[in-house]
Amino acid sequence: MTDILFITPNNAAITYQSLSDKYAAIEPPTWALLLAESARNHGANVAIMDTLAEQLSDADAYNRVKSVTPKLICFVVYGQNVNAGTTNMGGAVRLSKVLKEKGVSAPIGFIGSHVQALPKETLEKENSIDFVFLNEGVKALNDIVDHEAYTVDDLVKVSGLAMRINEAVQFTGKPKVVPQSEIDTVMPGYAWDLLPFRKTPLDLYRSPYWHANYQSELRSPYAAIQTSIGCQFKCSFCMINLINKSDEDPISIASNYSGMRYWSTTTVEKELKKLIEMGVKTIRITDEMFLLNKRFYRPIISMLEKLNFNDELYLWAYSRIDTVPDPETLQSIRKAGIR
Repeated sequence: MTDILFITPNNAAITYQSLSDKYAAIEPPTWALLLAESARNHGANVAIMDTLAEQLSDADAYNRVKSVTPKLICFVVYGQNVNAGTTNMGGAVRLSKVLKEKGVSAPIGFIGSHVQALPKETLEKENSIDFVFLNEGVKALNDIVDHEAYTVDDLVKVSGLAMRINEAVQFTGKPKVVPQSEIDTVMPGYAWDLLPFRKTPLDLYRSPYWHANYQSELRSPYAAIQTSIGCQFKCSFCMINLINKSDEDPISIASNYSGMRYWSTTTVEKELKKLIEMGVKTIRITDEMFLLNKRFYRPIISMLEKLNFNDELYLWAYSRIDTVPDPETLQSIRKAGIR
């Protein structure tokens, strides 16, 4: 029996319609990969079901869940941009209802930006969801694993959740984020081996067309990684910092939780080398602010330059226009493969 099944929902056919067949990107579920590796590192038996990459119908997904027989189900509802967590809630809720209607007994939890912002409202509206994680969920998830809290009654004892107790939505205690000092050990990497593939690793994933210089053959295999979490800025329109939520507010605003944490260059190098060894050359750095703090991004750029892949790598990353590096550093960034 699998302890935890992480599900990446699929709402692409509704969001992109016929464009989803060929043109829309399919990004690896970065946060599900991080959560799965963290939980596995704590001794849990975990699996990932990426309904988007495999183009699974809700019926297919139910059959897969039945065959995996998880003790607990965790929907990881993010997306290819900051606000896509809300867009993808449609597909996630649709599938969670199917699982409940067909008698799946494992508790169903949601993690993602939408439920971080509106935990109480989500649970009041959606009976198919048993609980939600109030923030990034890593600490709460590891507590679930450590205490084998795989039933609704046991989950009440885990801090950092919202759930229905006696028919009312209640919080189980303040959520905790992984501190900077623990990030490399508590979140040591990505469970790449749990992803589905056709012939070679990550070949079910494809980049945006522009990322691959409009060359179809460069779109896949495709990967996405993070070197940091969160953002130091406090933009009220952006959801990125909800991942840092540290309170039990029923309605949360991301600008209240600004802050960044960084993986070490050693951890980032290990994961990038894994991907390159698997034949992945088209990679997105998912950080909201990669080109912000020279202390953290310059060692990564230097490492990529030393790998000397010249024009073989197709990488992209975010930067704010008012933090663009100097021309000399920009040349190094280009040599590292970031286009």
